[in-house]
Amino acid sequence: MGTIYAIANQKGGVGKTTTAVNAAACVAEAGYPTLLVDVDPQCNATVGLGLAKDLEPSIYDVLAGDAALDDAIRPSGLDGLDVVPSSPDLAGASVELPRIEGSETRLRDLVRPARERYAFVFLDCPPSLGPLTVGALVAADRVLVPVQTEYYALEGLAGLLETIKLVQVSLNPSLSVAGMVLTMHDGRTRLAQDVEREVRQHFDGLVFETVIPRNVRVSEAPSFGRPVIHHDPHCAGATAYFELAKEMAARG
Repeated sequence: MGTIYAIANQKGGVGKTTTAVNAAACVAEAGYPTLLVDVDPQCNATVGLGLAKDLEPSIYDVLAGDAALDDAIRPSGLDGLDVVPSSPDLAGASVELPRIEGSETRLRDLVRPARERYAFVFLDCPPSLGPLTVGALVAADRVLVPVQTEYYALEGLAGLLETIKLVQVSLNPSLSVAGMVLTMHDGRTRLAQDVEREVRQHFDGLVFETVIPRNVRVSEAPSFGRPVIHHDPHCAGATAYFELAKEMAARG
């Protein structure tokens, strides 16, 4: 039975999609069948793996009931990694989904059969706490929270953790926080060092030891439609994502 991870943070620009794409690629590289579901209308995970934004069917068609999940699954071009692409149409789901009875559990019910085929399923959430993110939290076993080591790092984290608690109480009691991963870290600056110390103090035990550095290879990889571990497997960013994947596996 596979494990489902939601990659979530309502703050944008924190390396959420980069973490989703590269964590999924690292797990697939280790030999585990992996599925990445792009639940973000911006389609960044889709494009970051070299797929077009206008592919049909997409996760929007699946959520709308117009297609089965199996019909939307596509190969990423990387061994062991499949993708369910997103679509800009998914932006309308924030309005449409609440009108559907049982909308909170819809993604869970649709993704559940994938557990039989994939050891890991990653859900890349949009930068918000709207219906799509809530649906992903209901569907997930664990939440991975990317946190940028910048001044506003703690902003919104309390709201995200509160949302997770509400989902645990009312919709998904088995949901747990896998951990927080510090991203875009520039260890040369006092600010990054201070933010890292503050996050580790506030969320003792929840923060992964692995820190993802600010790295040009990580930033440019999506423009080539490849995870950084395939774009430049020996760069500091690729090494860090491999270490993160190992730490995630060790935490179970």
